[in-house]
Amino acid sequence: MDKKIIIGARGSKLSVSYAETVKKLFSSVSDQKMEIDIQTIKTSGDIFHDKKISDIGGKNIFCKEIERQLSEKKIDIAVHSLKDMDSFEENDLIIGAYLKRNDPRDVIVLKKDKSLNSDKLTIGSSSKRRELQFKLHFKNITCKNIRGNIDSRISKVKKGEYDGIILALAGIKTLNLEEEIKEIFSEKKIIPSAGQGVIAVQCRKDDFENLKILEKMNDENTKICALTERSLLKTIGGDCHTAVGAYAKIDKDNITIISQLFSDDGLKSFSVQKSGDKKFPVQLGISAGKDLLKQSEGKYKKKR
Repeated sequence: MDKKIIIGARGSKLSVSYAETVKKLFSSVSDQKMEIDIQTIKTSGDIFHDKKISDIGGKNIFCKEIERQLSEKKIDIAVHSLKDMDSFEENDLIIGAYLKRNDPRDVIVLKKDKSLNSDKLTIGSSSKRRELQFKLHFKNITCKNIRGNIDSRISKVKKGEYDGIILALAGIKTLNLEEEIKEIFSEKKIIPSAGQGVIAVQCRKDDFENLKILEKMNDENTKICALTERSLLKTIGGDCHTAVGAYAKIDKDNITIISQLFSDDGLKSFSVQKSGDKKFPVQLGISAGKDLLKQSEGKYKKKR
């Protein structure tokens, strides 16, 4: 009898596409013939889709229900967009594989009669980071909260509810919607969210059999960059209230991280760029995070 594996993921078209990618990879690297099913799970972020992310429980709202089912052994592995994951993992769970990073850049989708030079633009975004970064470069922008999957957000632009929306290029590419893009922004101009463009595959720490399979799927350079970015995020205590971008890139034996952090009122920004040996990604992320903490003097987050 074939071994059965259940993959847990959100039910959005994008998440299911990521889960299908993991299913194919898992099957191709496993030495054992197995039956693999995908189980879609509704998360808090999916249920309360009309509210701001910061109002419904923070960064892990797209992951916690999936992680709970993983801990309870109702599923065997979980598929997440790494940028949605809390920097503090559950004690019994571990990211077993970081798939090769998709394009981490941000893009803007605009109505056909609009351009970035238009007098006034109402732009949809659910990310405080994106809002503040774009306002630095484009003074004609007013941001308005938007929720929903990529298709529904683009539909709202076409209906005239927004002049445009800011999205991750990785999701646009996965769903073959590149024709909707007005402009792609470099990682230096609009620094992405930590882990953006990375598919993370999670399992239980004591599930040694599946961990061995996931190790074969892991992209080491992606893992190094992800560890650097997430260590910075963890150091500053980053959450859904924190407007911060962090992006790491490898060049031969070195890794460089750039990051931008905004004050809670959005009036000030603090930046850091640091390089180090790629063998020590966590230490580099911690060091960069401490630099941001020193610069900001704690002004990036309200006491709650």
